[in-house]
Amino acid sequence: MQIELRGITKCFGTLRANDNISLMVPSSTIQGILGENGAGKSTLMKILSGYYTPDGGEILLDGKPVRIDAPADAIRAGIGMLHQDPLDFPPLKVIDDFILGSRGGVLPNRRGALKEFRELAERFDFAIDPEAFVDSLTVGERQQLEILRLLWLGAKVLILDEPTTGISLPQKEKLFATLKKLAKEGMTVLFVSHKLEDVETLCNAASVLRQGKLIGTVKPPFDTKALVEMMFGKEVEIESKTKLELGQKVLHAKNVQLEGVRINIKGVDLDVRAGEVIGLAGMEGSGQTLFLNACAGLTQPVGGQFCLAEEERDMTGRTYHDFQKYGVAYLPAARLEQALVPGLTLEEHFILAEKDNMKGFFIDHRKAAQITKERIDVYNIKGRPDSPIESLSGGNQQRALLALLKDPLKLILIEHPTRGLDYESTIYVWRKLKERCAKGAAIIFISSDLEEILTYSDRVMVFFAGKVTPPLDASNLTVERLGKLIGGKDWDEFAEEKTYA
Repeated sequence: MQIELRGITKCFGTLRANDNISLMVPSSTIQGILGENGAGKSTLMKILSGYYTPDGGEILLDGKPVRIDAPADAIRAGIGMLHQDPLDFPPLKVIDDFILGSRGGVLPNRRGALKEFRELAERFDFAIDPEAFVDSLTVGERQQLEILRLLWLGAKVLILDEPTTGISLPQKEKLFATLKKLAKEGMTVLFVSHKLEDVETLCNAASVLRQGKLIGTVKPPFDTKALVEMMFGKEVEIESKTKLELGQKVLHAKNVQLEGVRINIKGVDLDVRAGEVIGLAGMEGSGQTLFLNACAGLTQPVGGQFCLAEEERDMTGRTYHDFQKYGVAYLPAARLEQALVPGLTLEEHFILAEKDNMKGFFIDHRKAAQITKERIDVYNIKGRPDSPIESLSGGNQQRALLALLKDPLKLILIEHPTRGLDYESTIYVWRKLKERCAKGAAIIFISSDLEEILTYSDRVMVFFAGKVTPPLDASNLTVERLGKLIGGKDWDEFAEEKTYA
């Protein structure tokens, strides 16, 4: 199906999110949509998929104008969108989630849907149990489920918003193979991403948006430097990796044993020193989140010991609030759900974070406004003190989280520090984190981006099905080596050193 957008314009108050965008995408094409955070990529895709109504312009499918006022209109026209966070229902079984939205009346034909689900899954080599519950699936499997559901509903155009965020390398390879197969069969794929390497590997063309405008469309061979300049209007230099001189020990984990809902970990040892960055790699659900939670007192070990600081302060069995008192901070991946408070402004967040510095019964709004403006300037947050936190882009929410961290800190624990962030924001976030390291903090972080793990880590621990490697020197690792370990290969060399179960 050929897609043509003519003069699409969308405003939110004074913000012109899409400014007279015209774009034509032929059928059987995988079209990349690039741009920095807030460039208008998601807004444009939400207009095409019926979540937003444009203020101006028109949409043509196979040369015919169409009106799309709701997602149901879009799917009837053959357009389906796979969001960065899959829109599924975790309490349901896979097959029940699959048939949602189908035109089957009050009692849809479950047996027929089950047969068609299995046929579709076999066609794309997806190993998903239709009777499993959705909340038991990995992010990659949930994406596969949503792709199957959209195809079953008749989608001829597939929009994917940051689809490689939060999935492993093998899952990404499977996704790319699926998209290439769909394009060969005549489907049109719109691939929204901030990851240049993904677009360069997969796409037949790439259109770049900046500040709501379409800057241009390019075809292979892609010039990475030129794409970056189109995205940001300037050249963005990657900072060279610097290894800091390590200070005193800030965390000592000894023979730690953890029990999760679906996975157990035994015998993890780790010493972390000030100035050091430890990366945790593995497929989602392999145990790295369980371990990171335990380092903050959010999950209690069933065996072993956690100690903080040089004096080996035993924190085993203590709560997160106790860990906080001794300079530990945790930044979860779900920013709005677990870290920030939707409905509150930036200034109100700083009032909560700085309550120890605002003595007295009443809030010192003058001081709060001053602190907020200072942090907005220092962390280059695109927002005002009265901006609701949910109105900020993902990159600016992450900058706000960093600005809310207390100073000084001994240990910063982060889930996916740059998930969903553009190229420049990723560099900026890590620059700020490394500044913390230079002041004496250590960092332990989880990422599904293997390049990020290798670029910013001093040492890496790999998790697979409850097994954990000893800390590995990041300078001796490659993406291929990490990918094999994450996939469960080449673990024999660690069995002689220690048994992990």
